[in-house]
Amino acid sequence: MLPCAGGHSNASGPSSAGRQMAAPAIALAPAPPASPAAPLLIAEAASALDRGGGGIRPRRSGPEASCPSVSVVFPGALSRDCCCRFACELLKHVLYQRQQIPLPYEQLAFFCRRPAQDEDVMKKPPSMDLASRKCQQALMEMEGLLQHLEIMFSLTLVPRVLILLGGNVMSPKEFYELNLEGIYEGSAEESLKTASCVRKFFRSLFVADVFSELKALPAMGTVVMLQGHRDCGVDWFRPKLNYKVPTRGRKLTVTVSCDGDINISALPPQHMTSAWEDYVWFQAPVTIKGFTE
Repeated sequence: MLPCAGGHSNASGPSSAGRQMAAPAIALAPAPPASPAAPLLIAEAASALDRGGGGIRPRRSGPEASCPSVSVVFPGALSRDCCCRFACELLKHVLYQRQQIPLPYEQLAFFCRRPAQDEDVMKKPPSMDLASRKCQQALMEMEGLLQHLEIMFSLTLVPRVLILLGGNVMSPKEFYELNLEGIYEGSAEESLKTASCVRKFFRSLFVADVFSELKALPAMGTVVMLQGHRDCGVDWFRPKLNYKVPTRGRKLTVTVSCDGDINISALPPQHMTSAWEDYVWFQAPVTIKGFTE
């Protein structure tokens, strides 16, 4: 079981200036909106597990009673597109692993969009028609959310993302934090390849085995919150200026950072003093409703 423990509740200054995400004043051209995320094949991740590889250090930080934490360390800079992929793919993964969707996201999208055959329409019972409507509604909301996440990441640095299941945003049943405060941000040309980084990210989750011992959840609502600059200009996400990270509910933190031989001169100018106080929480205006059929 993921133990219940409090998380840090604000986006105060970074703990290590030399290893932190670039300060908000960085003059970095917004990354173009990413194309829809390609399917993350389980077989591909399993193959990566067999190959092994360095740089991944999944661990549980703090005392035994603290919240489980998985750390993924990359030997180079990361682009905003890569960080956006982490957030989008983690959301899909959590929804499937926590029984909020009956199939992995890409498979679900394929089957729900497949043109119905005449014999299928004639044989379909009313319960199947209801399940199909639930599936279509969830997919529509998910697609919109993923698209707006891409826009958000193109407009501002996003140091933290929360995926909250059940309850409400102040007291969810369980939640997952993606912490990106410790990354070096680089341009697409000078950053690590996104596809290999996503494989490495999920390989660390598989090694840590953080979902296997959790009890099944009933269908419930899922809400996404993330931090961004207060003046980023986003108009879809709703600012929540006084929001505090919940201190109750089961929590898993996935921390991403950069280490190794990084060519700092190739990165955008870094500022020693960041202005994290100008970063606020934003809430997605949709709730992904789980379904099991």
